[in-house]
Amino acid sequence: MRVRVVNVGKPRTVAWKGRSVSTGFFKSPVRGDVRLSRLNLEGDGQADLRVHGGAEKAVYAYPWEHYAVWQNEMPDVVFTPGAFGENLTVEGLLEDAVEIGDQFQVGTAVLTATQPRTPCYKLGVRFGRDDMVRRFALARRPGMYFRVEQEGTLHQGVAITRVAQSGSGLTVLAMFDMMLRRA
Repeated sequence: MRVRVVNVGKPRTVAWKGRSVSTGFFKSPVRGDVRLSRLNLEGDGQADLRVHGGAEKAVYAYPWEHYAVWQNEMPDVVFTPGAFGENLTVEGLLEDAVEIGDQFQVGTAVLTATQPRTPCYKLGVRFGRDDMVRRFALARRPGMYFRVEQEGTLHQGVAITRVAQSGSGLTVLAMFDMMLRRA
């Protein structure tokens, strides 16, 4: 398991359906060491802290493996790392193999898996498509949020090592299904 790309971005205002929407969904890759604090990565920000960010959603990771599937399903859309608003585009870290409460060493930081991402309308804003929220929910490829247990630094290519397994038996994907009432 490894971090393929580190992505950050500050909130910006975009036009959507005749109104202005503030969103932190637009992320761009960064190179070199990036400092990770309790609440987010250096250079990153969230637009609506009532529903995004905070200690339980400090870092959002999305599996690289999902990108090829999205590209195949939607060939008219360009999918690049960070497209789903993730801070970490990861390889080998999939929702059905991570339990809520599992801990991972990522660079010098330690992260705990807390929950899957549930789609909101800003996913549609990001892609300019009304159908993206529904597609995301039906695809069952939510990515996962992490709490920062130990602050540190990380960078592109750094290994991800599971250092503790929660034993909860509740995977990120199972929690996603329950949250969307599919279990």
